[in-house]
Amino acid sequence: MSTDPGGRARLRTRVVHHSPAAPASEPVSTALYQSATFRLQDAATGGRYAETVQPTAFYTRWGNPTTEVWEKAVADAEGGERALAFASGMAAISTSLLACLEPGDHVVAADSLYAATIELLNRDLRALGVEVDFVDPRDPDAFARATRPRTRLYYVETPDNPKLVLTDIAAVAAAARARGILLFADNTFASPINQNPLALGADLVLHSATKYLSGHSDVVAGVAVGGQELIERIWRKQKVLGGCLDPFAAWLLLRGMKTLAVRVERHNENALAVARFLAAHPAVERVHYPGLPEHPQHALAARQMRGFGGMVGCELRGGRQAGLRLVESTRLMVLAVSLGGVETLIEHAASMTHGPLSDEELARAGVAPGLVRISVGIEDADDLTADLAQALARCR
Repeated sequence: MSTDPGGRARLRTRVVHHSPAAPASEPVSTALYQSATFRLQDAATGGRYAETVQPTAFYTRWGNPTTEVWEKAVADAEGGERALAFASGMAAISTSLLACLEPGDHVVAADSLYAATIELLNRDLRALGVEVDFVDPRDPDAFARATRPRTRLYYVETPDNPKLVLTDIAAVAAAARARGILLFADNTFASPINQNPLALGADLVLHSATKYLSGHSDVVAGVAVGGQELIERIWRKQKVLGGCLDPFAAWLLLRGMKTLAVRVERHNENALAVARFLAAHPAVERVHYPGLPEHPQHALAARQMRGFGGMVGCELRGGRQAGLRLVESTRLMVLAVSLGGVETLIEHAASMTHGPLSDEELARAGVAPGLVRISVGIEDADDLTADLAQALARCR
């Protein structure tokens, strides 16, 4: 087995062999513990488990043996001390924020994020007395300028959804550390294969595991990865709110984890081919993909990412109607929300994933009326570009 300079197997190998070495005759596939509760030796043992963080043999809302294997695999892939699985990506985000904020606190967040995250920050947290300022993540100094005495947290998503704007994680992390502020980074679009925010100074990494970590469009899940103390704090909030992951979903995620590296590498290749095709097409006004040399943040992407990801955004010259016509004209690409699966998905951002946002929120997030978001799958790239060619022909 090849190893890195530290003597460990490299990441591509570790995501396949995520379970500890088992004795002969043990199953190769991780066992599924589809149980809500576990038999105890005595009441005293139950009492000890009830006070333990993420116990694996007490009650599945506290923890589960199958889930624990997946949590350890994700923590290893992200370079974190510990991970905590959730029932969805938004459960991971909302629980983590609620665990670290209280009325009167202040958050500085990037102004272009997943729509539900914007709703959570701009509406729900404000209703609980948490103040939020949104800043342009392309300017790392903007976070420091917006900081107040009660600022407790910076929140970024990089690349963001849906314009693939990048944040200089190391620069924002340095500003956060200098002020004693936590930095949360949503790494869903990049995946641990392409980027590791913890290594760049973030305190917590969040994923909608529904996406690349699953990879098969058949699981809804989330995960938070960070230091031991922070994850314990978040776990205590999760235990009360109840957003735990089902063991069968964890088992499916373990299956997806084994192919994560090869899938993401194919996503990267195909997305670059699709982005190049769109950039050369006369019906397309603008392409959002950090792997293109002409992308304004290409140098930053090359510095902090190992691959540029499978997400491509494009704005059509015909605006909203052209965008709608495009997504309704593809034959191979599936018109659906979500992303990160092996099949290519296409959507019109302003009317689908970001539809719940007000016009003001859409404008602040930079979601143009004709913006189309493509989650490029692992099909043959020539088939994908051919499908786009026939669909774009209808837009003219």
